[in-house]
Amino acid sequence: MAEGVKVEIVSPEVLVLSAEARSVIVPGSEGYLTVMGDHAPLMAVLKPGFVTVTDTSGAVSNFFVGGGFADISDAGVTILAEEAKPASEFGRTEIEERISAAQQELTATSDDEDKGEAQNALDTWKNLLLENAALSGVAH
Repeated sequence: MAEGVKVEIVSPEVLVLSAEARSVIVPGSEGYLTVMGDHAPLMAVLKPGFVTVTDTSGAVSNFFVGGGFADISDAGVTILAEEAKPASEFGRTEIEERISAAQQELTATSDDEDKGEAQNALDTWKNLLLENAALSGVAH
């Protein structure tokens, strides 16, 4: 089995997490990816989503990231997020507010390219609402 991986989640305001983990699941722009020890070096663009960290004892923690980058190297995985916080601090109400804002932006624009971007943002937030519900159901 691969050794653990060092994980750091950093937002512009604060270091959200610095720990040793068994695995880290990251919301890449092309889909979620799992990072474990001895992972090949990689730089990934992140979409808004939840990072799942399984620590060395097997405990699972979830963190919301609002986009950014994941730098995976021999040193571990560093997540440079535009916004980051524990998932427990990012709930349904906040996601619903972002869905509403994305819907308003979609309605307000007439440019096809802008409509596509607004629709992507709306879809992302709707998917996160489902993920948040799943995380909330597990956290009992």
